[in-house]
Amino acid sequence: MNIAVIVLTILLAATFAASGVAKLAGAAAMRESAQHLGIDYPKYRLIGVPEVAGAAGLVIGLWVVPLGIAAAVGLALLMAGAVVVHVRTGDKFDKTAPAAVLCLLSVVLAVLLPMAA
Repeated sequence: MNIAVIVLTILLAATFAASGVAKLAGAAAMRESAQHLGIDYPKYRLIGVPEVAGAAGLVIGLWVVPLGIAAAVGLALLMAGAVVVHVRTGDKFDKTAPAAVLCLLSVVLAVLLPMAA
């Protein structure tokens, strides 16, 4: 396995796990984000489930590559949806960029994983 793929996997997994846990735990910043985006917090909180599951899938994907690819694609789709929601809300680039970057990095990982196996 390529070192760059391992590092990217760990960084993405840590980022998605932290975000997912914060949503599930009801962190104040996540409640504010839900309110800003016009999403009821109980519904917004559910976004934490695929984030945490995706993070776990990325890590396991270091050994079971098809699972890692599926997790990366799923997280890319989740972040593409986040970009759409931010744009619909009228957010500027600084608010939309994190989701766009995570989407792009997830796609990159999905492409690199089979090559690095």
